[in-house]
Amino acid sequence: MFKLSTISLLLVSWSCLVAVCQAKSYSLPDLTTDYDNAIPAEEEEAAQDPFASCEIYCEGNLLHTIQTAVPKLFADSKTFVDMKLNNSPDKTLADFNAMMEAKNQTPSSEDLKKFVDEYFSAPGTELEAWTPSDWKENPSFLDLISDPDLKQWGVELNSIWKDLGRKMKDEVSKNPEYYSIIPVPNPVIVPGGRFIEFYYWDSYWIIRGLLYSQMYDTARGMIENFLSIVNRFGFIPNGGRVYYHGRSQPPLLTGMVKSYVDFTNNDKFAIDALDTLEHEFEYFVNNHNVTVKNHILCVYRDSSSGPRPESYREDVETGEEFPTDEARELHYSELKAGAESGMDFSSRWFISPTGTNEGNRTALSTTSIVPVDLNALLYWNAKLIAEFHSKAGNTKKVTEYETKAEKILLGIQEVLWNEEAGVWLDYDMINQKPRDYYTPTNLSPLWVKAFNISESEKISASVMAYIERNKLDSYPGGVPNTLSYTGEQWDAPNVWAPMQYILVEGLNNLNTPEAKNMSLKWATRWVKTNFAAFSKDRHMYEKYNADEFGVGGGGGEYEVQTGFGWSNGVIIEWLSKHGREISTGGSGGGGAAGTRVMGVVVVAAVALVAVIVGRFLW
Repeated sequence: MFKLSTISLLLVSWSCLVAVCQAKSYSLPDLTTDYDNAIPAEEEEAAQDPFASCEIYCEGNLLHTIQTAVPKLFADSKTFVDMKLNNSPDKTLADFNAMMEAKNQTPSSEDLKKFVDEYFSAPGTELEAWTPSDWKENPSFLDLISDPDLKQWGVELNSIWKDLGRKMKDEVSKNPEYYSIIPVPNPVIVPGGRFIEFYYWDSYWIIRGLLYSQMYDTARGMIENFLSIVNRFGFIPNGGRVYYHGRSQPPLLTGMVKSYVDFTNNDKFAIDALDTLEHEFEYFVNNHNVTVKNHILCVYRDSSSGPRPESYREDVETGEEFPTDEARELHYSELKAGAESGMDFSSRWFISPTGTNEGNRTALSTTSIVPVDLNALLYWNAKLIAEFHSKAGNTKKVTEYETKAEKILLGIQEVLWNEEAGVWLDYDMINQKPRDYYTPTNLSPLWVKAFNISESEKISASVMAYIERNKLDSYPGGVPNTLSYTGEQWDAPNVWAPMQYILVEGLNNLNTPEAKNMSLKWATRWVKTNFAAFSKDRHMYEKYNADEFGVGGGGGEYEVQTGFGWSNGVIIEWLSKHGREISTGGSGGGGAAGTRVMGVVVVAAVALVAVIVGRFLW
């Protein structure tokens, strides 16, 4: 035996350098141009009609004909509606109608392909890669991570923000009618994969990750984009495309502002945003309300007609199972309401003829289910708006929004809290009964503190019993989104970063020893399973598999996506909060990364020995 301490140190250093330099294989194109932070002020506003291109991308015969072509023109329906027009909408429609007339309204798939090739450009041409000017190579959260493998992972996650940065070309704001994308004044961090534009609720966790990465300007710019959209459109669509014009997503804008203020102490930013935040709150309350047991609560709901443009063919195919146009239209509405919830799709929204959660997408009844999470979020919105008004000294407004919050909280307590289950449950308005099926949102009031804090001990006991009864702590890859294996992406075995976040932060808010211990246990497990998957595949996934440690998820309407904005954001936050406590050592930890690092060390050792021997022989 001989001592290798000096050589081992050299090899470890060498292995770290190699790991940092390893090429990454993200789904987004490798574009590296650097750009300034903002579009010039005079180009910030879109054209008079914010949805001028909707006649192409949202509904109509052109959309229907292209998306239902046989054989199909695109493997993913989203591809077509993300393409840029080469001519004005009016000319495109006129020439399309002329082509249809020339072909006796029965064009071949090849005819339609020729038309698309001539009148549309590839998706993504409206965007440029953008390196955030406030990106930091060594943000302070890295200093909070003790484990060297996790710290190196944090470095790589922080670097991914540069891969996901996008800026709209100036042409978009000058001629928005040529695009399906919604113009915004500032660059964005996109989720990744097929999601090349910004998305509403994704951005909450992206922004939290940016704030922990000390990218305050980028985070603020994204929030300002959303404020701009509310001011222009009256609400925030599901994502940054005009074809999402009839639906939103869980209302998290006010929470984004709260996060920014907490990190920067910039109270003025929140005060200046108050009118816009109130407007979004009132939009949800006025357009999504139902009356249940004499309480006004809200449901997810869409206001457009027809299939989802981005999943047009899929919706038409499921719609064929309905006997009338009216029934099909109702089905399309339920699909889009499910998409507004963010959980598209899940047995959470199925109501069978016997009132269970069995079935498939034809059983979607989203608009008839009062969801725990939406109402908890609206309570949180009202509380935060009251808080911001308090900072501004607006006492009447404080009272107004505290009163609104109290009314929502009373409805949550009397309609959605279920004493027998020991948690909150969605409510089925068709069968007038609670839906006793596990989903993480059953605990969402804990995250936003939509419960009586004085009852924390009692609630903690009932929640811990619920976790035990449903065996939620038994899954190696995280807590699944439901316990039903339907093949839908928001059902078992898939597990999602935002849902893990709601569970972990909610349990922590109970502030009892048993709840806090479970919170840390689940946060640790989530960090380790994400780390294991990244170590093997070099990817952060949109969703993961609860049944297997360190494996990406599956199911749903498209392949599992990589990137990935909200997954990165949650991990960066938990590395910041728990990085001194989590280690890759031990069972269920970072064996994959340890193997990778040791593999690099072994290769480096062999190479070094070869060099020494070679020189000696020479």
